[in-house]
Amino acid sequence: MSDDLTKPNDLLFQEIRQLIDTAKQRAAVAINAEITLLYWQVGKRIQTEVLQGQRAEYGKQIIVSLSQQLTQTYGKGWGERQLRHCLQFAETFPNIEIVNTLCSKLSWSHLRLLTAIDDPLKREFYIEIAQLERWSVRQLQERINSMLFERTALSRKPEETIRHDLEQLRQTQQVSPDILLKDPLNCGFYYVQHIQLLR
Repeated sequence: MSDDLTKPNDLLFQEIRQLIDTAKQRAAVAINAEITLLYWQVGKRIQTEVLQGQRAEYGKQIIVSLSQQLTQTYGKGWGERQLRHCLQFAETFPNIEIVNTLCSKLSWSHLRLLTAIDDPLKREFYIEIAQLERWSVRQLQERINSMLFERTALSRKPEETIRHDLEQLRQTQQVSPDILLKDPLNCGFYYVQHIQLLR
């Protein structure tokens, strides 16, 4: 029997390879969603415990003690810093339905960056654009650092108009040029600042 008869053809190999890659991708998304949901639940539970104590010092003690116990039991990854991220995540996104939606589209690393944004409208802007444009964590960090929101004409509009534009973005699932259109005055200001820093 010749080797050609027992060797799978390229098309069969490519089709099976595609099936494997797709299944791996779906599994990674599902695992990320479960881990992110776990972090939210941990943050929510800590928030409940800290609020019952009603003292900042009590909250700090809980986090220190809990992180030591969790690290002893589960190893690295459950330090004080991680628990504070979980708490901040639960405080920033108190609604479980919103968290479930976000988990399916953005990774924990994306969401951790987004929880650091204090302004809810600005955060919502980055959430919507990051989902639609499928930004990596690195791209999201770069856009936040470059102050993309502040440089758009959208940021100069009244709050109600921004909310309306973001809702339209959510419904149409398309980024319109109006949303990302740069404010020429604002861009000029940042350009001048950048030039001054280089001197």
